[in-house]
Amino acid sequence: MSVLLLILKVSVMVVLVASVTEALVLSWRHARHGDPAYDWKAAGVSVVDFMVRQYALTWLLLWPFAMWNGAMDWAWQHRLWTLPLDHWWGWAACFIGQEFCYYWYHRAAHRVRWFWCTHAIHHSPNQLNLSAAYRFGWTGKLTGSLAFFMLAPLFGMPPNVILLMLTLNLIYQFWIHATWIPRLGPLEWVLNTPSAHRVHHASNLEYLDGNYGGVLIVFDRLFGTFIAERKDVPCRYGLVQPITNYNLLHIEFGHWQALWRDLRSARSARAVWGYLAKPPGWSPDGHGTTTEELRERARSSMGGHPAAPARLTGPSPETPSLAP
Repeated sequence: MSVLLLILKVSVMVVLVASVTEALVLSWRHARHGDPAYDWKAAGVSVVDFMVRQYALTWLLLWPFAMWNGAMDWAWQHRLWTLPLDHWWGWAACFIGQEFCYYWYHRAAHRVRWFWCTHAIHHSPNQLNLSAAYRFGWTGKLTGSLAFFMLAPLFGMPPNVILLMLTLNLIYQFWIHATWIPRLGPLEWVLNTPSAHRVHHASNLEYLDGNYGGVLIVFDRLFGTFIAERKDVPCRYGLVQPITNYNLLHIEFGHWQALWRDLRSARSARAVWGYLAKPPGWSPDGHGTTTEELRERARSSMGGHPAAPARLTGPSPETPSLAP
């Protein structure tokens, strides 16, 4: 765990220095070449989100973190077998296992509204840059997202190794939030790259709900969620219905407030379950604004041509805007 803490301390400094450097360069390019202005206020929101999550809320999040750590330890004690970490393939199996768990966590974060209420905060910036990489929201550990990693120790992967690799996974994803890095050739087939992640953060209807991988993009290709960046469809970042203010409390808790309003209006157990577990935008009357419903309406309005959705404007704030 001391190694993990050292990695975290070093990465915090690298991340902050790199994001400030990018901000200065992009601001210079705006002044010199007329590029889009850098959104310093949004970057400030991301920094405050990060600092509060890492330090001010630490005491509040210790209990749920300890609870899930205890659950992982229990799964490890009842593991089906033990991977040999004295061989390279044991470490490779832990890496692949963690990536597999992360893929399904990230997919659920976009497809299950309970998890989306936290993850939407990461997608709320209307510009994609390095400062957006560490805007995660404050309620992640409270929602039980670590449950997606419970299978890893059960199948012989030590909890401390899984947590270490998850940390490295998130550190890796920092650099892929840059818009100025081009496509990376053959690496696009295997790795989650800036191009793939630009698609993930785009709110264009063509791009919604794709590219959930962490370090690897292979699970997206395997499970049919990979979406390639297109030259003819520039990425539009932010939520489908953009947040245009910098009110930190609204950004952090607006989706939770909307969920609470919907739960209070629910008239059946089915509606309660749907609001919690169905995709963002689900409605009990069948006329919601989920990605599938929006795409179907776009096809119908354009005579069945699937290319039309690029020109659509978005629905409610709860609808996923894709992009950790």
